[in-house]
Amino acid sequence: MSTTITPADLRTIPLFREITDAHLTTLTATFEKQTFPAGETLFTAGSLPTKFLLLVRGEVLLTPGPAPGEPTPESTEGRYQLRGIAPIGELGALTGITRNTTAVTTTDAEIWSVELFTLMAFFERHGEVAFPFYHNLLKVVSDKVRRDRRRMDDMRANIIRTQKAMKKLRELVLETGETPLSSPIFEVLEELIEKNRRSHYRVSPTNALTAGVRLDDGTTLPVLDISDSHLKLVGTPETFSQGATVSFVLLLPSGEIPVSGTVERVSRDGAVVNLDLMIDGYRSILGDYVTRLQMLDYVV
Repeated sequence: MSTTITPADLRTIPLFREITDAHLTTLTATFEKQTFPAGETLFTAGSLPTKFLLLVRGEVLLTPGPAPGEPTPESTEGRYQLRGIAPIGELGALTGITRNTTAVTTTDAEIWSVELFTLMAFFERHGEVAFPFYHNLLKVVSDKVRRDRRRMDDMRANIIRTQKAMKKLRELVLETGETPLSSPIFEVLEELIEKNRRSHYRVSPTNALTAGVRLDDGTTLPVLDISDSHLKLVGTPETFSQGATVSFVLLLPSGEIPVSGTVERVSRDGAVVNLDLMIDGYRSILGDYVTRLQMLDYVV
């Protein structure tokens, strides 16, 4: 028997605030109401969302984790115990972002769910409900952006402090007498300082600003991450060998540029290529593209 939930209960959830009783009743009528035992997996990390889920009664544990088949992190950092009434992964579901957590019931739980295509069809027919819902969604996302900016500012400040400290240590190593440890310490510091430069941070292409590469045999592969010095491609050890020299055409919205480099690392989630130096014109095209992607992370 399903739990009785009133419109006032639903309005405690930010997505449903300021939506009338009648509209909430019409909306929740599209949901399927199910009860699950403890230990039921609702979704796994790495999966694509297909439903909007609402925890009405009981508890659900969200655990950050790798895609299926990879070891689960031992750390408990990032785990969240949800209690009803609460949506479960609503932003991922409504935006189609791959799940980065696994959701498991820890008690008997009542879950209301609706297939995403059913929800979208409902909103197309009921604009009077869709408008306040998506207005609330925009508020939720903007609040998340503000919180993320605060965390990013703290992380950036820590990186700057660390970068300055490493530079001082590097100078100290250069100023002191030569020892067996001097050279390896200097090399490690030099590598870390170089990697911490902001221009080397990889960013992910978006649907509106896609990027890919065309190999010599005509095969086209998506770019997963890109910076001014590295890019990560879809690939496996069967298609790329660590340490191998590769060349291809980089496909950007503004044009195509030839690039080459060395495969630095290969794993199940792709191959990282350390790019060779490019001529100024090509480097400028790549730099402009990376800057456009980086700007998507900022609210100006």
